Amino acid sequence: MNLIPEALRSGSPLAEHYLRYDEAIHHLYEYDFRDVSSYIARAEWLDRTEDTRVDRQAIVSCLRSYNERLNPHPEVMTSLDRLMQENALVITGGQQSGLFTGSMLVIYKAATIIKAARAAEEKLRRPVVPVFWIAGEDHDWDEVDHTYLMSSDLEVTKIKMPGKYEGRSSVSDVTVDREHWMSAIEQLEGLLPDSEYKPGLIASIKEAVQDEHLSLSDVFAKMVGQLFGTYGLVLMDSADPNLRKLEMPVFERIIEDNDKLEECYHDSASRVVTSGFTMQAEVAAGGANLFYIHEGSRLLLFKENGRFIDRKGYVSFSKSELLDILHKHPERFSNNVLTRPLMQDSLFPVLSTVLGHAEIAYWALSKDAFYRMGLRMPILQPRLSYTILDNHIQKLMDKYDMNFRDIQFSFDEKKDAWLNSLDEFDVNGQFEQLKTSFRKLYAPLLEQLNQIEPGLGRLGVTNNGKIEEQIEYMQKRTKQAIAQRHDASLKQWDAMERALFPLKRPQERLYNVFYYLNRYGTGWLDELMTVPAELSGSHHILYI
Repeated sequence: MNLIPEALRSGSPLAEHYLRYDEAIHHLYEYDFRDVSSYIARAEWLDRTEDTRVDRQAIVSCLRSYNERLNPHPEVMTSLDRLMQENALVITGGQQSGLFTGSMLVIYKAATIIKAARAAEEKLRRPVVPVFWIAGEDHDWDEVDHTYLMSSDLEVTKIKMPGKYEGRSSVSDVTVDREHWMSAIEQLEGLLPDSEYKPGLIASIKEAVQDEHLSLSDVFAKMVGQLFGTYGLVLMDSADPNLRKLEMPVFERIIEDNDKLEECYHDSASRVVTSGFTMQAEVAAGGANLFYIHEGSRLLLFKENGRFIDRKGYVSFSKSELLDILHKHPERFSNNVLTRPLMQDSLFPVLSTVLGHAEIAYWALSKDAFYRMGLRMPILQPRLSYTILDNHIQKLMDKYDMNFRDIQFSFDEKKDAWLNSLDEFDVNGQFEQLKTSFRKLYAPLLEQLNQIEPGLGRLGVTNNGKIEEQIEYMQKRTKQAIAQRHDASLKQWDAMERALFPLKRPQERLYNVFYYLNRYGTGWLDELMTVPAELSGSHHILYI
């Protein structure tokens, strides 16, 4: 295995500034993740505020119950024992559950949490426990019911959970029939090429779906545990009803102080915009930044005329009514993207939280809200980011004089230029010259036709367009004929792009880990976990 730094495009200028931690963004965040003094200062603040968080013993008991069911590795139980120690801190991070663990970025985030916990423990000489937060309370089923692999014929292929769920329940509340699980596994098995690792992988997946009444989040937890449980990674589900009971005081504070919290989010949003950045999450006017579960549907709450309502008019509560329901039914409440950070830090002594670029950007909206809740924004640790590149694809890149940057930013142009270079008669150039000459010859005639009769001039314009259309059709067909003569080489070009930027997206944001586990086994992942932590947030090519 070889790791080489390589730039990867980012959709967030704010996150890029954060990676450099330059002066433009200091006022938006609390700590410089690159500076060891930030870790010392954060740890000291957490020590002083231990009694402001939810009872440590109660949280550990809840996590133990959850992990004994879905992630029962001895190393995980050891992590929970360590978390019971008064001086133990937490590195956390999370993601929506996804089919067969979803895209590779989930794997890299879990790896970052573990590596960051190890690194922090070495810096501070005290226990630091890795905790992966499964965002099972999210209700966007269409975002989590599928994943992508590269098939044996090098096509980008989507695997989708059979059946269609139309509701708005939290993903963790949706039970998936075992027959649907088996159908999805059958799709996966059919797409994965035969390899020495395939039987064991399929067996491990089938083992994860043996129990009845499993949700997507349950199986997600089992699979993440299979990959990272031996590293002591503790799992939690944000939709766990037992967790909701412990979160009740935090929800109470969010409801009681909702207007002031909303002001905080708007103030932070204004600061982000005036600093020259765009917001990664909406700060809605009148938004309560909470969800309420009504008859199985997760409804976003807003405030109107002193009441908490949803936009479709299903529910309407006064503040006192909402608080009364909270005390009786805490399982009916759920965070949104802006209040989830506050909940996380109210539960755990969070030293740092592992985030992707978009998350780093929208966390800037929460700094004032942390202060309002008597909290401080934790250190934001950018997750590890990789593109896997094997020897076969590297040889193709060498053959066509392509590099990672070319494939990322100018693949189509490079491919077209290569294809045009195969035109031994410069037919494409002749067609372009023909179109230019035709326009020059026809333009004065069109002007004369219009003088003879306007209708004739309009007909001439239509005729002109049809002739150019026919020339372009022949040009296109000629290109296709040339391409067909070099079909094998074109497939090699497609293989390069599909390996590194499938569907024009970074590999880590689309492909599923089981494609790589089937091809290379688990050794590369184990080796990745032993590589010294490089926690700068920069992207790396992972050569296998």
